[in-house]
Amino acid sequence: MKNILIGLLFAMLWASASVATKFGILSAPPLILGNLRFFIAGVVLLGYCYFISRDKQYRWPTASEWKQLAIFGFLNTTVYLGMYVIAMKHTAAGIGSLATSTNPLLIVLLSSWIMGRKAAKSEIISIIIGMSGIALATYPLLKSSDTTLSGVTILMLSMVAVSFASVYYAQIKWTLPNLLINGWQVTLGGLFLIPFTLVMSDFSAVQWDSRLIYSVLWLSLAVSVVGLICWFYLLKIDTVKASLWLFLCPLFGFFYAWWLLDEPITMYTVAGTFLVVTGLYIGQRKRLKS
Repeated sequence: MKNILIGLLFAMLWASASVATKFGILSAPPLILGNLRFFIAGVVLLGYCYFISRDKQYRWPTASEWKQLAIFGFLNTTVYLGMYVIAMKHTAAGIGSLATSTNPLLIVLLSSWIMGRKAAKSEIISIIIGMSGIALATYPLLKSSDTTLSGVTILMLSMVAVSFASVYYAQIKWTLPNLLINGWQVTLGGLFLIPFTLVMSDFSAVQWDSRLIYSVLWLSLAVSVVGLICWFYLLKIDTVKASLWLFLCPLFGFFYAWWLLDEPITMYTVAGTFLVVTGLYIGQRKRLKS
């Protein structure tokens, strides 16, 4: 029961990122919102590791580990989340959650390509079905100002970036604790994002209102800290079963978007979500059976 509750909490928190981002960008340019989120999450995680816990396992990274953390942080935070917050300016929140759930499909495809392994037919089929689902759910929204083709393109490129980050992460034999890895990668990624934020953002447009404060706190503490702690816990228990909770993210995501942002749920939405979940199942079926 404990694992089920943690899995549900993870799915609910992870799916809420799109809606929280949509609220946040109403009060601040996307990259400024991103930098605020990253630095708060980094301070909380690193502060806990080095000043509150003081456990000996929370040590300073070595020279080679700094390089690994920098690469991972650049891919996972600077590129992925930087593009993600920009994309959410031009994409419906529900589509953002739906696209995030395709990460396992892209990870399988990219890992086979990087490792020189020929992708299985089921893996290719799962990608095609999953992407078709996103296209179907997105189609009616392209007629409104909430979603644009450029926004969806940036969103999917961000999914490719986080998939590369996940493959890179899996190839490294990490000896640092997960909390420390996440703390440093989000902090370093935020530092790398600063030049882009300075060039691309209008700081005079920032409204320091309650909407911005609540959005930043939710994204940094609930999603980046609590959500990832739940995810790492699930991965430690069972990697395959942990991936099953990603199936719920699109459902929670569309529910939040409908409930909080009045985004419509149409037959296109239902059919597209069904295709993405089906693609996820096909992509994970062999692992589940094993």
